[in-house]
Amino acid sequence: MIAHQKLIGRSSVFLETLERVSQVAPLSKPVLIIGERGTGKELTVDRLHFLSPRWENVLVKLNCAALPETLLETELFGYEPGAFTGAGKRHAGRFERADGGTLFLDEIASMSLRLQEKLLRVVEYGEFERVGGDTTLSVDVRVIGAANVDLPAMAERGEFRADLLDRLSFDVITLPPLRFRRSDIPLLAEQFALGMTRELKREYFAGFSDSALEQMQSHAWPGNVRELKNVVERAVYRAAPDEQILSFEFDPFDSPWRPRVSQPDSEEVVQPETVPEEPSEHMQAGELPHDFKAHIQEYEQELLQRALEQNRYNQRQTAQMLGLSYHQLRGYLKKYHFSGKQKPPRQAGAESG
Repeated sequence: MIAHQKLIGRSSVFLETLERVSQVAPLSKPVLIIGERGTGKELTVDRLHFLSPRWENVLVKLNCAALPETLLETELFGYEPGAFTGAGKRHAGRFERADGGTLFLDEIASMSLRLQEKLLRVVEYGEFERVGGDTTLSVDVRVIGAANVDLPAMAERGEFRADLLDRLSFDVITLPPLRFRRSDIPLLAEQFALGMTRELKREYFAGFSDSALEQMQSHAWPGNVRELKNVVERAVYRAAPDEQILSFEFDPFDSPWRPRVSQPDSEEVVQPETVPEEPSEHMQAGELPHDFKAHIQEYEQELLQRALEQNRYNQRQTAQMLGLSYHQLRGYLKKYHFSGKQKPPRQAGAESG
């Protein structure tokens, strides 16, 4: 739902959500947008505003989680000269700037209870005072809030004002996660791939292999459409201009050299690697290896060699055959000082340094 600033999809749950948006858009009532990260909450707000009678007026956006409470208060309601140190002149807040239009408050659950009380008054009566002022201002603003948490549960725990929740929830639009829109995945992926192809100034996009499409359909997509966009665009820019996408790297942090969190309380003692006196092929049948790690590394090298030979040294196909990402395979080849076209020298220790 995040391609070229448009909501994209044709699954039934997606189309039902769009219908809800179109139905409530013409009203000036407050709306809550609820959804996991990456589901397209901000784009839904854009659609709500531009389908409303306010579309010619301003759409003002503010992430409530991005500012501490004092700054958030002055950003929302403005301040008078002398309200605090450094306040030399009057500042118009977001409500004043959004007068006649729409104000989108993202991550609204992060707002303090004190600010929620001030927000309640504006939502209910359209009135507020600037920080440090005593003049009541009136505005005509449609408020749209967004959250990725369970607001009713927070209200039950006293972490969110129940009366504010009542005012904001004239209608609540809950966005479906991508895992419930699997029929939309190929369409979205193609849009993201074509967009990246244009950004790279390439003539055409070679497409996705059947196995790549299967990988996308089977992935859980915890980051939803935003994650899909990153995965597809990363695969396109790493592929050759005329190369079909065969597989994906779902975790860009996955690397043989990824730093791991140390375990200071662990009693495990890591022994230094040793080079065995004899390669494992000289062991007698049934004899256990004297150096387990070296034996495993030797097996890895032989497995890499066989897989490369079977795939005629095409590294992307080899990675797919072994269930690795392309960059994981490259990491193993570098680990063993292996060019990829010659049988690697037998060595027990991993790359030093």
